[in-house]
Amino acid sequence: MQADQKKALYEEATKELVSITEGETNVTALMATVSCILSEKFDYYFWTGFYVVDPNKQNELVVGPYQGTLGCLRIPIGRGVCGTAASTLETQLVADVHAFPGHIACDSRSNSEIVVPVVNADGQLIAVLDVDSVELNSFDEIDRVELETLMQRIFAQ
Repeated sequence: MQADQKKALYEEATKELVSITEGETNVTALMATVSCILSEKFDYYFWTGFYVVDPNKQNELVVGPYQGTLGCLRIPIGRGVCGTAASTLETQLVADVHAFPGHIACDSRSNSEIVVPVVNADGQLIAVLDVDSVELNSFDEIDRVELETLMQRIFAQ
C-alpha cells in the first residue's frame, strides 16, 4: 500500500472513531469500537485488538475486545511482543515475529506485528493495542505514528 493511501485510510479511521466515541467513557466500548473500525478499514490487519492489564494480576495482560481469530487468553508483562510493549511503554514494530525473542504465537499465520501501549489520562498503562498481519513487514512508521496518536486521542482524554 502506498504511503499516501495508508495516511488517507488512517485519517478516515480517526475521523470516524473520534465522531463515534465522543463522550464515551466505557473503556470496553471504546476498545471494541476501535478494534472493529481498524479491522474493517485495513486489509492487511489480520488480528486487531487489545490486551488489558488485569486488575487482579498486575503482571499479566488478559485478552480484551478484538477482531480476528482466537487470541491468547493471557500474556505475562515483559514476555513476547505485547508483554514487551507493556513493560517498556514503547511501541513494538516487528517486521518478522518469528525473529522476535520470546515471541508468543497465538496464531501461527501471523508474521508481522505492531503493539502500541495504551495509557489513560493519568498516564497509567491500561492495555496494549495489538495488530498482526499474515505478511512480513506490514507495518511501518506511518502505522506507528498514526496508531500512537489515535490511542492517545481515544484513551488519554
